[in-house]
Amino acid sequence: MAARGLLLASIYLSLLMHECYGVTLFSSLQKTLQVTTTTKRGQVLKAGEDKVTITWGLNQSLAAGTDSAYKTVKVQLCFAPVSQKDRAWRKTEDHLNKDKTCSFKIVEKPYNKSLQTLDWIIESDVPTATYFVRAYALNAERHEVAYGQSTNDQKTTNLFDIQAITGRHASLDIASVCFSVFSIVALFGFFFHEKRKARMSQQK
Repeated sequence: MAARGLLLASIYLSLLMHECYGVTLFSSLQKTLQVTTTTKRGQVLKAGEDKVTITWGLNQSLAAGTDSAYKTVKVQLCFAPVSQKDRAWRKTEDHLNKDKTCSFKIVEKPYNKSLQTLDWIIESDVPTATYFVRAYALNAERHEVAYGQSTNDQKTTNLFDIQAITGRHASLDIASVCFSVFSIVALFGFFFHEKRKARMSQQK
């Protein structure tokens, strides 16, 4: 009896914390959204250049009214486990306010029952890593109540790699080449001018 009372008290305390502080556990969310991307296994995308097409929507096999509390959808870019190893700043936590798995917001918009598609150009500040995409459904209080992701529960399928900007850009390389060519031409011009001056001096 005492154990049952303690369990009920724990559940009540958990619900009270959620209401008061907005504490949401990932493990408590329903997986009701379907998320897909156009990426292919082993594909390496470049930050600041390449595009990913993302599609998300409610799993149509679910009962009508499942999404009655959904008001907003938040789509995020998330680190795969292979890119979280030995990186505490990317650590997965069940407490969503502490979770670092999904650190990059792709888009946030009002929830729509129909399938939604977005052509997302990868932001230039995305670091080199292996990723997947996750979508959260938020209620009117902006608490996460459901989710879906482009990978399986173990986060091992449909992953893709992004290569960060290295600091060098094609336009800088072109400018560097042009400057080098100009310098060489100017140097030859200078020598030719000096040689011509010397020859004219000798003729006088």
